[in-house]
Amino acid sequence: MRLAITKSLSPGARLGKNIHNERGHILLCEGLTLTQKMIDRLVSLNIPFVYIQDSRTDDIIPMSPVSGKLRREAINTIETTFQDMKDKINLDASFTIEQANVKFTQIVRSIMKELKSNKELMTLLADVYTYDDYIFTHSFNVTLYTLAIGMELNINEKNLEILGLGAILHDVGKMLVPLDILRKPGKLTEQEFEQIQKHADYGFHLIKNIHTVSLIVANCAYQHHERLDGSGYPRGIKGDEIHYFCKIIAVADVFDAVTSNRVYRKALLPHEGLEILYAGVGKKFDNTIIEAFRRAVAIYPNGLSVELNDGRKGVVSAQNEGIGDRPKVRILEENGEQIKDPYEVDLNKNLHLLIMKCLNIQEPA
Repeated sequence: MRLAITKSLSPGARLGKNIHNERGHILLCEGLTLTQKMIDRLVSLNIPFVYIQDSRTDDIIPMSPVSGKLRREAINTIETTFQDMKDKINLDASFTIEQANVKFTQIVRSIMKELKSNKELMTLLADVYTYDDYIFTHSFNVTLYTLAIGMELNINEKNLEILGLGAILHDVGKMLVPLDILRKPGKLTEQEFEQIQKHADYGFHLIKNIHTVSLIVANCAYQHHERLDGSGYPRGIKGDEIHYFCKIIAVADVFDAVTSNRVYRKALLPHEGLEILYAGVGKKFDNTIIEAFRRAVAIYPNGLSVELNDGRKGVVSAQNEGIGDRPKVRILEENGEQIKDPYEVDLNKNLHLLIMKCLNIQEPA
């Protein structure tokens, strides 16, 4: 199957994978022939990409980093906890988080277990979900990316649990920011942006006095928008003043933000998100962390249509472990013509070949 940008779809395309809502219920079934009305509905639901069937690539199956059951349980726990504390005073809100600490810790352990058992490079494009509130999905996604980075950096299990909990709770302070500002589709005013920035401070104060939670977790909420060059917020600290775990979460946070559909910006593909991270190496982000991220995540996910530097076109068919930007590609077109017998090219064994661009079209490459 192939990955396609939803807005590029034409009626008659057939879904390659089910589309779910956050509760795990199927909205559209695999094999369904899409109508224009369905496509418009998918666009309105902010679904940037879907998988479609193609006889030459139907054996290419993107793998989820964790099970759908774990995903649903995690997002439900995040949503329940965050919503429960939303309108409470700080002491009660902190108590809500403290009560959920055991559940969050178990979620982190379950994610670590599933990531360790899954040798595939991580891609969150493997399954297509709609979501009601971006904050809850984002908190889960950032936790996945953060733990994948931490495992690649060989952080020990005890510290991985702290890091994972910090990732789950990094945006908890946003629950105290007015919803109309969080969901504003246009550019924020200076005053509104100041309100958004306060979520880091809010999160820190919600967590810091919970005795059963490491103070590092509170600092993850406080510092995940700080940058190496001091250009971040809320305090503008830099370099070694920023906790290492916060530097990891910062990378995961930015990547998920730019590769997810938002009310004010369309989703980027993974390789485009990585380019943004690389643009900030040494200034905003730690290079060692970004390199670990590159090894852990599928920069060109299975099913993505691509063009190589020699003009051949095809679809990413498989990943090379630990090398997220050198996948295997099934060649479908040469010299501008479809070929009768597609074949595989391993970019890790053919270093002169490069992916020059991704083909955001519905038609077979």
